Amino acid sequence: MQVQLETLSNLERRMNIALPMAAIETQVAERLKRVARGAKIQGFRPGKAPLKIVEMNYGAQVREEVMGEQVQQGFYQAVTEQKLRVAGYPRFEPVAAGEDKENFKFAATFEVYPEVKVAEMAGKEIEKPTVTVGDAEIEKTIDILRKQRTRFNRVEREAANGDRVIIDFKGVIDGVAFEGGSAENFPFVLGQGQMLAEFEAGVIGAKEGDIKSVEVSFPADYHGKDVAGKTAVFEILVKNVAEAVLPEVDADFAKALGIAEGDVEKMRAEIRKNVEREVKRRLQARIKENVMQALIDATEIELPKALVSLEIGRLVEQARRDMQQRGMNVKDMPFPPELFAAQAERRVKLGLILSEMVEANKLEAKPEQVRAMITEFADSYEQPEDVLAWYYESADRLEGPTSMVLEDNVVEFVLSQANVVSKELSFDELMGSQA
Repeated sequence: MQVQLETLSNLERRMNIALPMAAIETQVAERLKRVARGAKIQGFRPGKAPLKIVEMNYGAQVREEVMGEQVQQGFYQAVTEQKLRVAGYPRFEPVAAGEDKENFKFAATFEVYPEVKVAEMAGKEIEKPTVTVGDAEIEKTIDILRKQRTRFNRVEREAANGDRVIIDFKGVIDGVAFEGGSAENFPFVLGQGQMLAEFEAGVIGAKEGDIKSVEVSFPADYHGKDVAGKTAVFEILVKNVAEAVLPEVDADFAKALGIAEGDVEKMRAEIRKNVEREVKRRLQARIKENVMQALIDATEIELPKALVSLEIGRLVEQARRDMQQRGMNVKDMPFPPELFAAQAERRVKLGLILSEMVEANKLEAKPEQVRAMITEFADSYEQPEDVLAWYYESADRLEGPTSMVLEDNVVEFVLSQANVVSKELSFDELMGSQA
């Protein structure tokens, strides 16, 4: 095998390879003999057709298979000998043999992995958020859980903020009904911003059975383009007014949250445990994101286009699956690759940085670290031992936790080098407004 390597750019290479035709012909002949043993050709018993007849029927297919295999094997043998790390997939092209009839020539164009030099993180400032979980945060969580179990009781008074109303409404613009402008038995809670402010204001103060005429101006940037910037008149029939009733924090409430014996103090302890676990998870995620962004900002890398293209393909397929799972018809839906380009580039760059850091600083995931992560994750389930056993049934299932441990090892290493600045966050800042 003859190999000639060309450098086309920093990362792009072209490899010209010549394979001996004699070796290829030998492979073709051997393959045809194997095919002949079971070949079913009209006029002959299976496996009894002459080799020339077999070649007439199967020769082109066999030759194509052998050539494809030889090209692949020759290429990967060559890159191994040249100690090249191929990024993505090569593009193969035949090369005219000219007067050289003894060799089959082809060219492979491909990219190689870039040299990654991760910047020193010593002195780099990285923000590390912290949150205090006290009794107030537990009570806030209990209030959220109570609101999630709100009951609504019918009342005969005027509707007020916090009440749920059920209405019929019909809207017109310039006397003409419009799409989406009417509904029957439509429920919503006043004061939660589910409807435009002018619409809600027209319902507040109404009783069951009242009919109201309300003028509503749609904002210019309203999502419904047909009505954006226009004024509509709605006729509203109030069919039901109900006030919110929150459950008491008692044994029944505890049972509803899975505490079989209804012990309220046990419920509070369980809620605290779950809140602390969730706060820890979210803090770790924020810290990890800060570290990863610091690494990206500090490190310059020329990215192989092939890797970015592959990552875009994965992101597109992921988006497609997500939409299908939500019941959306994605058959004819376009997924422009450019929408995913920035995210793909970030992920490729981060992957290259992490790989280099793990190798350079010996940050590989230890078995005990992986087991500890799975154990912590399994602890949130009713049968943690079953979750643990499920992960260890297959090596493939350990890939996710292993990758997470690698990232955590990188985070800890960077934090040990950088200038870490603590920042106290409120519980609401970390958890988001859930009230």
